[in-house]
Order: sequence, then structure tokens, then C-alpha cells
Amino acid sequence: MTPFESVNLFFTRAADICGLSESTRRVLSVSHREVRAEVPLRRDDGSLEVYIGYRVQHDNSRGPFKGGVRYHPGAELDEVRALASLMTWKTALVDVPFGGSKGGVQVDPSGLSRPELERLTRAYTRAMRGIIGPGIDIPALDMGTDAQVMAWMLDEYEELEGHSPAVVTGKPVALGGSPGRTSATGRGTIVVLDELMRVRGKDPAGTTLAIQGFGNVGSWAAKVAVERGYTVVAVSDVEGAIHRGGGIDIAALDRHATEAGTVVGFAGADPLDGDDLLTLDVDVLVPAALGEVIHHGNAEQISADIVLEGANHPTTPEADEILASRGITVVPDILTNAGGVTVSYFEWVQNTQRFRWPEERVNDELGLVLSSAFHNVHQLSIERSCSLRDAAFAIAVGRVAEAAELRGAL
Repeated sequence: MTPFESVNLFFTRAADICGLSESTRRVLSVSHREVRAEVPLRRDDGSLEVYIGYRVQHDNSRGPFKGGVRYHPGAELDEVRALASLMTWKTALVDVPFGGSKGGVQVDPSGLSRPELERLTRAYTRAMRGIIGPGIDIPALDMGTDAQVMAWMLDEYEELEGHSPAVVTGKPVALGGSPGRTSATGRGTIVVLDELMRVRGKDPAGTTLAIQGFGNVGSWAAKVAVERGYTVVAVSDVEGAIHRGGGIDIAALDRHATEAGTVVGFAGADPLDGDDLLTLDVDVLVPAALGEVIHHGNAEQISADIVLEGANHPTTPEADEILASRGITVVPDILTNAGGVTVSYFEWVQNTQRFRWPEERVNDELGLVLSSAFHNVHQLSIERSCSLRDAAFAIAVGRVAEAAELRGAL
């Protein structure tokens, strides 16, 4: 099953809950527009490489298309299509006035120099001219891209179209970015966990977490989790994993990872095989790296009581069913990692208003949005006796279907 087929399976289950007609399902289950473009790059040695770039615009019934741009060798069309669809449901679930899109270039950014990365970004931006814009489609950072990439994208777009700070989000604060955007996805992950713990009457103290991935999402999730009293006992990245039963000093680990470029070798914990992190006996497992890391081959070995999906689509449908049958609670990605797009919305609002919010307000507003979204999902899951994932998708799909119908698109 491809990533897009997997996402559409979740969509179909939500459509059943919402009682959508067959025609509505056909409209909402496909992309509005898919663009494939050659992205030429003149390398530092004078040679020319041509990479393939994509922008998939899934739905804009509720507002402009919105979604990140990832630079990764696996950023092929079906994956980008699946991620664009997830963005539609994510923005609808947290009720921000955006649709869903996603972009990508099939490239390993680690193999590019900084000038090459800049030239690639500018070439991709030129290729997408005409289909992106502050009121059309707003790109953002994603895997393999960062605030600097967004700054180059902003500059290239403004060279073509004039001053438009709202055209991208995730920019440096000095160029109109929002305070709190860097930490937003990881922070939001823990906000959602806090709400789940609250409704279950449990205390963060003594609750253990294992976090797969120590990039932007995983590292900030770890920092915020420790601030709020949770114990992070295991962390991994592409190089390997570490474990310490009594809890890892996340501040010290962050310093080590910044200097060494990996969590491996951290003196304050023991080495661990990366795959073993997923099956550790912990209270909460946070997959915060790549998609489809929990699958039919390892779902039976998951020991955590809660899977908190910090990454996009980390659990396959087959694994989702296995985890449900074993009584493991899965908090879905379109809720858990929606902090990033929520603060991207705040950034877009600040840009359009030409006004900057203080970071405290950004974090407070983020907490309100995600807390409300969680309780809506939790309540519907009780009312319909369904999983949190099915409830989340049902809320999102229902909102998009209503907007599309009101517009006369259905």
C-alpha cells in the first residue's frame, strides 16, 4: 500500500463516520493540482545536475493551500501527494483557515554545499512561480529544509513579485518570522500529551518517554517534556540511539548533538540499537522522524501504552489496527504535530497585519488551539466509540466537506 493509499484509507473511514456521498468522496480524495518540474542546479565544480521537484495542492476549500517543502531522496510524487492530503485534514482539524499542500525535491541536501543549496532553492522557487503566493499557496520548512532555506525562497519570490513576507512561513524572525515557530511542532506534541494525561488523571512525573528522532521536532519535544516533568529515557537519530533508565539530561544531550552532529557517543547514556528504541518498555513512544516506521513487522512488539505521532504518517494502517487490538492508544499525527502549521498560521497573520506577537502570546495561543482540538477529538471518540485517529479525521473531513459544499464545489 502506497503512502497516499494509506492516508486515503483513513479518509474513507472518516467519510463513513460523516456519511459522505460517493461524489463528495471522489472530489475530496484526489488532489486539486499536481506540478512536476525540473530543478536544474549548477554545482560548484561547474557541472549541471537536474533534480525533480514537486508541488501538490490537495484542497483549498477552507483557505489558501499550505504545506512544507522537503529536500529528501524519498520525496517522490506519491509521498508528497500523501503529505499534501494530510495537511488538508490537519489544518481543518485545528480550524485554521488554510487548505493543504506539500512540496519536495528529490535530493540529499547533506551532499550540497551552502551555495548549491541556495541555488537549488531559488531554482525551485522560480519553477513554482505562479502557483505559490500569500493568498494562493504558502510554503514552509520541512524535512531537509530550515529557516535559511525559507529566507532564500522568500527573497527569490520577492525578486519576482515584490515585497511579500507572508509568502512563506518558518522564516528567520529578522525577516518576519514568528517567535516560537522553531519550537512549535515539538512543543505542540507535548501540549497534546498533557491534555491526554489530564483526561486520564495521570501525572507527568514518573511517565517515561522514548523519542525516535532528535531533529527539530524530537529535540524540542524532549526539551518541553522535561520542562513539564516527564522523563525521557531514550532518544535516537539516523546514526543510532541512546538509553538511560533514570532519564537523560536533555540539555547536555542537546549540547553534545550540536557539537557532534548526532546523539551517538553521548557520555550520559548507554548506546542502543535504533530499532530497539521503538520496542522499549516505556509509557509513551514518540516517533518523530520518518513515516511508516511502525508497521506490521514490529507493531506486535511495541510496548508503550501510548504512541504519540510526532512525525507525519509514522504508523501504517496495518500497524494501526494491530496497536488498537492490543489496547495501545495512538494519538494521530494530524493532531499531535499540528503545532507547526498552527504557528505558521500565526506567522502569516502577523505578516499580513505587519505586526509581531511576543513569543509568550504565540505559545499561549498555540496551547489554546491544540487543547481545544484535542478535546473535540477525545469527545467524538467517546461519542462514536472510535479511535482518536478516526475521530480526528472525521472532524477534519466534515469541515472540509462543509466548506466545499458551501462553495458549490460538490
